[in-house]
Amino acid sequence: MNKTYDAVVVGSGPNGLAAAIALARKGLSVLVVEGSDTLGGGMRSAELTLPGFTHDVCSAVYPMGASSPFFRTLPLEQHGLRWVNPEVLLAHPLDNGTAGVLYRSVDETAAGLGEDADSYRRLMGPLTAAADDLLGDLLGPFRIPRHPISALRFGRAALRSGKGFAEAYFRTEKARALWAGSAAHAVIPLDHRPGAAIALMLTIAGHARGWPVVAGGSQKLADALLSYFKSLGGEVEAGRWVKSVDDLPPAKAVLLDVTPRQLVAMAGHRLPDGYKRRLGKFRYGPGVFKVDWALSGPVPWANADCRRAGTVHLGGPLDEIAASERAAFDGQIAEKPFVLYVQPGVCDPSRAPIGQHTGWGYCHVPHGSTEDMTGRIEAQVERFAPGFRSLILARHVRGPTAWEAYNPNTVGGDIGGGVVDLGQLFTRPVARWDPYSTPDPQLFLCSSSTPPGGGVHGMCGYWAARSVFRRLGG
Repeated sequence: MNKTYDAVVVGSGPNGLAAAIALARKGLSVLVVEGSDTLGGGMRSAELTLPGFTHDVCSAVYPMGASSPFFRTLPLEQHGLRWVNPEVLLAHPLDNGTAGVLYRSVDETAAGLGEDADSYRRLMGPLTAAADDLLGDLLGPFRIPRHPISALRFGRAALRSGKGFAEAYFRTEKARALWAGSAAHAVIPLDHRPGAAIALMLTIAGHARGWPVVAGGSQKLADALLSYFKSLGGEVEAGRWVKSVDDLPPAKAVLLDVTPRQLVAMAGHRLPDGYKRRLGKFRYGPGVFKVDWALSGPVPWANADCRRAGTVHLGGPLDEIAASERAAFDGQIAEKPFVLYVQPGVCDPSRAPIGQHTGWGYCHVPHGSTEDMTGRIEAQVERFAPGFRSLILARHVRGPTAWEAYNPNTVGGDIGGGVVDLGQLFTRPVARWDPYSTPDPQLFLCSSSTPPGGGVHGMCGYWAARSVFRRLGG
């Protein structure tokens, strides 16, 4: 006879584990079911290229993970987690040899932006001082903020597009490019709102907590979350793909860390037709094409700051980045794609044999694209680091269709759980007072297809657990 649980969570990504922990901390009996043999969702590491080279399979850098209001309440360090910040959080090189640089310090960052220094200080100083208040208010569903003055200051800037913000606040090519690279993390065209909000959140998080990697690889974050969950009495079943929610053990609540497409496939027979039609209108975004490299040495960046940076944004000036992101959104291939490059070895030498390095890089491509972007991505790295190709010992590539085969939640290669624009920011997956609940009183959605959206922060799962408490009367 199947054991009865208070809650069953399907999916062991950051949101699924966050939901499971939040429920278990309240004394509920919780089972996590994961289709893959390896738990962690987007927090996985593996030797993708050569023995001794540890690569982050999906996510790699965690400004929102280190800043997460929920994760910060958990004793994850006691369960093996260690955040490691590079000396330079982010560098954005330009063709003239200079680079925009993000440091933990607002003043140090501003000092490198020339005539934009004062503008940067006036903007980021107050927002960074209020970082914990802002992150607590903004990382969740739409609601009245507890800190309205800080939220208003944020909102006045955040509702712009990424490009509109850069042009309104900054005058120099360096500052505009630095901002555009962060705005491109929104995976929407830079002239779409609210791209500035994403850039602001990432920059605030960087100044407050850094842009760290996890010592030993991203899997260590998943392992720490799992270890803490089990210490609370939680149970885990891996290697079991759930085709229907009816196949799960009896439970008062079922939380699904999936996107709307999988929700309908797994539970559509228990949902009203009207709700399913609304789910069918949910919009997925561009995909990603990712390359992992085993390198014989450090990347020979032309700019010295890039050699100390954990993350390097490769895309040149604002207009070039805007063209690249617009192309991916419009179903076209950019010849010079904006590339997010991560070099964890600058602060975590455990990732590769002594003297050698791993490289992690991806660009945005059209939804479901089958185009091989390896050459274009490597050309962008070579552009700012002549001699890069000569260091490549081995590479591993994965495009949108391969991503979806690896993880069905990455529909068409969309790693963010759906487009995050004004039309779908708080109405994820549909416009509903409680976006985590469904018309079926037993079923809940806890994925990045709910507010606040993509990123490794666990807040979608945390708020879904809050929804469960309300419905169960806990």
